[in-house]
Amino acid sequence: MLELLGHGLAAVMSFKILFMIACGVAAGIAIGALPGLTATMGVALLLPLTFGMDAESGILLLLGIYAGAIYGGSISAILLKTPGTPAAAATALDGFEMSKRGEAGRALGISTVSSYIGGTLSVILLILISPQLAKIGLKFSAPEYFALAVFGLSIIASVSGKQVLKGIIAGVVGLLVSTVGIDIVTGYQRFTFGNINLFNGFSFIPVMIGLFALSQSFISLEDMMKKISIKQTVSRVLPTWADLKTILPTTIRSGLIGTFIGIIPGAGGDIGAFVAYNEAKRFSKHPEKFGTGIPEAIAAPESANNGVTGGAVVPLLTLGIPGDATTAIMLGALIMQGLQPGPLLFRDHGPLVYTIFVGFLVANLFMLILGFVGIKWFTKIIAIPSYILTPVIFVLCIVGAYAINNNFFDVIVMFVSGIIGYIMQKLEFPASPIVLALILGPMAERELRKSLMMSGGEASVLFMRPISAALLIIAIITFFMPIIKILIAQMRQRGRNISDSNNS
Repeated sequence: MLELLGHGLAAVMSFKILFMIACGVAAGIAIGALPGLTATMGVALLLPLTFGMDAESGILLLLGIYAGAIYGGSISAILLKTPGTPAAAATALDGFEMSKRGEAGRALGISTVSSYIGGTLSVILLILISPQLAKIGLKFSAPEYFALAVFGLSIIASVSGKQVLKGIIAGVVGLLVSTVGIDIVTGYQRFTFGNINLFNGFSFIPVMIGLFALSQSFISLEDMMKKISIKQTVSRVLPTWADLKTILPTTIRSGLIGTFIGIIPGAGGDIGAFVAYNEAKRFSKHPEKFGTGIPEAIAAPESANNGVTGGAVVPLLTLGIPGDATTAIMLGALIMQGLQPGPLLFRDHGPLVYTIFVGFLVANLFMLILGFVGIKWFTKIIAIPSYILTPVIFVLCIVGAYAINNNFFDVIVMFVSGIIGYIMQKLEFPASPIVLALILGPMAERELRKSLMMSGGEASVLFMRPISAALLIIAIITFFMPIIKILIAQMRQRGRNISDSNNS
């Protein structure tokens, strides 16, 4: 491990990779600071830029965007009480209260340090945990990979939030779309309608750009003339020693919480942030002050949501299962680079994996530096009006979709996906399940066909092997758990209503 880490450090110290990481973090902070432009959208929008790059530069650019955007969401959360990303929703509770007292700089400084500590802790755990999981993964064959793909698809219910049924519908649509193309076994054309562009199925990158980036541009068109005004002034951002001593235990605990929540596929930064916020309140000697603007209440969610970034990469690299919507796009990026995430990645591309680890550590360091040095400029980005920003995003979407295969058909796919994504947002359908199904559907089908060929058509092979059986059982539990939670909540509410009516 030390030898591979040394190789990774030497690779990352090249000017080209350092420049890419710095650009990624800066772009991520800018995207995260703008309300409505999520980390997922930022990675999807800038993914086409990586096609001509080597794997190290491209992946680390996207990881820089990911880390920077999660941190950048706290800027608008603190200054405007409008989270730049969903992961910063908990930060807005106390960050804006501190900002109203004229302490915006102090709040942003605490957010910056906490984000760095949480992100760094998560990467250290990523380095320690991932190789061990990969060793287990090396025992996998077709039945295990099928069960793993099913497990990945089972988190559709988790990433759907409160709209579980709508998320399942979106996932089924994604699975149907993933069947388009030439059958991998028989060579039969499925749903191509004689269109040569569909022989290899839909390219998921234009679909992702449309669902996440273009759809948000359509939403922005509705308030085209809107311009945000920032009333708070940002002065000193470096936290005092007193603040650092106050937040240090909270940041370490919250960073660990965020990392382990990130490892659970489908959990996400918003869940990690709120869990850490509640735990910080529970451990606090003065819980009544939470909500009034205190350092610990900013440090907890910011450390946790950046902790989720490293945690979400653990299942992505070791098992090929994305931890959240953003790493689902990262999965696509790795595949586009000719890399198949999973245990074989560690065996066949060990130096690359450890270069990614070290680069991710450097990305968090750049986030700390840029957070302190450039915070006054990043706060100005929030005030960019929609009538300037939206056309730029439109152009980037078109160029990005076309650049994949130099094919105008991909631009059409992107526009259709954008319209569908816009309608889905209006109807409160989550887009992440479509992406997960589109990426994992072909893997599930391929490995199921292999498993059945291995066993002579006996489906029992999926349950006779311990690892595949365990993964399938976990997948069933994961899929139905959100539904069970909703049913329990409804039963409790019904019980309260009956109790209230009896009392009255």
